[in-house]
Amino acid sequence: MSKIKIIPCLSDNYAYLIVDDQTKKNILIDAPEADPILDYLKKNSLNLDYILLTHHHADHIDGVEKLRKEYNLKVIGAKRDKKRLPDLDIEVEDGQTVDIGETEFHIIDVDGHTVGHIAFIWVAENISFTGDSLMVMGCGRLFEDTPEKMFESLQKFKQFSKDMKIYSGHEYTKSNIEFALSIDKNNLKLKDRHKRVIETLSKNEPTIPSTLREEYDTNPFLRQDDPSIVKTLKMETLTSAERFARIRSLKDNF
Repeated sequence: MSKIKIIPCLSDNYAYLIVDDQTKKNILIDAPEADPILDYLKKNSLNLDYILLTHHHADHIDGVEKLRKEYNLKVIGAKRDKKRLPDLDIEVEDGQTVDIGETEFHIIDVDGHTVGHIAFIWVAENISFTGDSLMVMGCGRLFEDTPEKMFESLQKFKQFSKDMKIYSGHEYTKSNIEFALSIDKNNLKLKDRHKRVIETLSKNEPTIPSTLREEYDTNPFLRQDDPSIVKTLKMETLTSAERFARIRSLKDNF
């Protein structure tokens, strides 16, 4: 049986460690910094076998080399972004499936935050590791690609069950939900979620994971066509992608 350990890193990043008690293949998703991850592994007498990288930003890869020196591990990342990633042992592409022991990951391209960003879908457990693409109550800032591309990437999640759990790369939920409330004031599910988020953070607990269902109900970046939001932002004449772009622009300046 596998379990996921959330390891806080830096000021607001998360690394995720999948610990498989049956196969003993332990898998890390992103490595923002090495020391908190090493501390957890050593404290629990665990090996590290694989690191899966969502994208090339330093706050997701800076711990890789120190961890590689400590463990005989393999690094997996996007083939089309390999020049900006640490040396890859396994290069993956959109639509590919990667098997690690009994764990199967489906790869999808989710450009927008960066070009070459990927998400890892853990098929059997209905879990997605989304990095800085789809985030809890938000989406990543557009550093390298267009709003249209990020909109297209987020649409890919519609193929999955609404019960899918979302593990994103940062603890941004408080600021994200405050923005959501500013443009979606009448959303009762959003107001209820805000209360739960504040309560969770007051206990110093992660607001992650969420589910796709929660995101469709409350995340404005998946709700650009909601009539209330469209009316509030006077977006009646815009396409869905243009509405998304408007919301992203507003969040950038929130």
